[in-house]
Amino acid sequence: MKILMATMGLDIGGAETHIVELAKELKMRGHDVAIISNGGVYVPEVTAAGIRHYQAPLHQRSLKAMVRAKKLLREAIAQEKPDIVHAHARIPAFLCGMLRRRIGFVFVTSCHGVYQASGALKLLSNWGEHTLAVSEDIQDYLMEQYGLPEGHITLTINGIDTEKFSPQVSGADVRNEFGLGTGMVIGHVSRLDQASSHTARQLIALAPRLCEHTPGLSVLITGGGDVFQELNVQASQVNDRIGRRCVILTGPRTDVNRILAACDLFAGVSRAALEAMAAGKPAVLSGAQGHTGLFTPELLGKAVDTNFCCRTDPVSTEERLFEDLVSALALTAERREELGRYGRQVVQERYSVDRMAQDALSVYDKVRRRKYRVVMSGYYGFDNAGDDAILESIHQAIRTASDDVAVTVLSNDPELTRRQYGLDAIPRFRVLRVYAALRRCDALLSGGGSLLQDTTSTRSLLYYLSVIQCARRLHKPVMLYANGIGPVRKPANRRRVKRVVEQAALVTLRDHASARELKDMGITRSVQVTADPVFHLEPAGVERSWELLRAAGVGPDTPFVAVSVREWRDVEDFYTQLAGLCDHLRRVHGLEVLFLLMQRSRDEEATERVRSLMAERSYVLRTSCTPRELMGVLGRAKLCLAMRLHTLIFAARMAVPAMGLVYDPKVASYLEELELPAAGDVEHFDGPEAIRRADALLADYDAVLSRLQAKSAQLSQAARENERLLLELLEKTGK
Repeated sequence: MKILMATMGLDIGGAETHIVELAKELKMRGHDVAIISNGGVYVPEVTAAGIRHYQAPLHQRSLKAMVRAKKLLREAIAQEKPDIVHAHARIPAFLCGMLRRRIGFVFVTSCHGVYQASGALKLLSNWGEHTLAVSEDIQDYLMEQYGLPEGHITLTINGIDTEKFSPQVSGADVRNEFGLGTGMVIGHVSRLDQASSHTARQLIALAPRLCEHTPGLSVLITGGGDVFQELNVQASQVNDRIGRRCVILTGPRTDVNRILAACDLFAGVSRAALEAMAAGKPAVLSGAQGHTGLFTPELLGKAVDTNFCCRTDPVSTEERLFEDLVSALALTAERREELGRYGRQVVQERYSVDRMAQDALSVYDKVRRRKYRVVMSGYYGFDNAGDDAILESIHQAIRTASDDVAVTVLSNDPELTRRQYGLDAIPRFRVLRVYAALRRCDALLSGGGSLLQDTTSTRSLLYYLSVIQCARRLHKPVMLYANGIGPVRKPANRRRVKRVVEQAALVTLRDHASARELKDMGITRSVQVTADPVFHLEPAGVERSWELLRAAGVGPDTPFVAVSVREWRDVEDFYTQLAGLCDHLRRVHGLEVLFLLMQRSRDEEATERVRSLMAERSYVLRTSCTPRELMGVLGRAKLCLAMRLHTLIFAARMAVPAMGLVYDPKVASYLEELELPAAGDVEHFDGPEAIRRADALLADYDAVLSRLQAKSAQLSQAARENERLLLELLEKTGK
């Protein structure tokens, strides 16, 4: 990708170093990177790495400077034609937001700290299409102060180059340069502006007392900024009082790794503290926003939550900083080395440059423009594991087939869909937003699942048909994607479905029964029977599956039957008969009974009713699970009893023999497709007959399992046809 980073400047500072390291890592990975900023000491380093730099006054709030910066930013974007513009500070992000409305480009931001969130300054804030936050408290701040949804924010880190910042780096040259001798050295690195010079001022003021406590001690302060000259004067005055050059201000330096190597103890926060820790130096965490003290294992959680910025602790007083520095200086050499090793280990495990770059790339991948846009219409955002599995598997399959397709989902709960699956989603009943999404798209995918049926209601059918008709009026091709058709009972509804199917650009079906239903409607057009998209979905790992089973009370290697039951009208006797079947499976076949909640709001009451009627014990998986996790759990079962269709499909995907509890013709049709038996029809359920069928299946278990394994492999292969046909349609449309 071509990436343009926009920031205020490239002088010494945590955010600035973050940008430099990120840009260099992305460049090393083969991406084409440029930076626009007001410049600074790091410009030679980035240009030496092959990163282009554009100069613009992105660091000033004055109207004149911002007009000038906007013009230069626009010229840089026109010249670079980037795939992604990544802004790292409030003024660059504000200007990017203004330009994006006029010239259009993909725009993300990083938030490196908390800012004043009121008045004109709040108006200057634009967080782009997605935001990277460098700590959890910054994420909370963005949500509380700016109303950003959680799905709009990705947590990242300040990545540290642990080869550059290492105990192996020598500080001898720096000690010689500044005449530090062999005495103890306290280091501090920060941007020396009014807002961030709190600790530097305190270190200068405390220098005489620190020298009294530790003769020969020096304080080495690195950084430049608006108050550098003022602090340098104060340092000179303190040095005159001490009678030697104790406090040294180096100014801005790019060899911060060598500066830190020359120190014995670090005082400061944020990225500079992490760099010192990577260099094996003990760190007293103290800054303008708070004071946590000497970093030890006990403070890890608190430090990580604020990105080592101490925002949850009171701001330091001189006395508090003095006490903690003196305590740290009094540590034995062995203890200092121990804390240094621990700090480096924390950085290596949690703050790698590799992870920082991967976080950024994952965000770029979410928002970057793709060749094609499709809208997905289905029963999404209702917290139903079966339909959520369809959504996840379709998206996963499309991404596997091509990285050039962007997906927007019509969802009942867009925020849930964004949070769970990282997908762009809009409210399915907001007519104008649905219309706008369809107008921008290249195709509508209707499905999968059983959308074209009137068993649920005619209103549900009319909703899906109206979305399809809207796409047709906008001259957008419609793909009925791995649909299950029917039953459609009302003559008027059958005519509506017939008309829509005949006008669709492409029709794929998940089973042969759906093809027969279309034929019965008089439809003669070409359709293709593929397979349910869920046959693409990968289950959760074995460890996670066992973890969920243990949480439900089922031990490892315990044989069990997974049962999925949902509410249904006028079937009280069915629940009693099913309870008897479950008791029989445990009593006679030694199978523990584990109930799965595919849609908690509709399954929990029915599940508890069956359990209350059982004589044997049973278990319920109550942990909120993703479809992949449910599939992983089901894959550990010996047998499945499923009323819900997608529990059957999950079982087939995992090659677990199953029996269907038929409440809808679609369940019977799919059992036929899978060559699996029905336990019975829930409205006329015969308990003894269901027990006989279960006994027969278990008696012939190996043969049933072998057939199902072959069928599952066949359906997995067939499911891939959906994406191949979709890409053909999109390519044809794009010509």
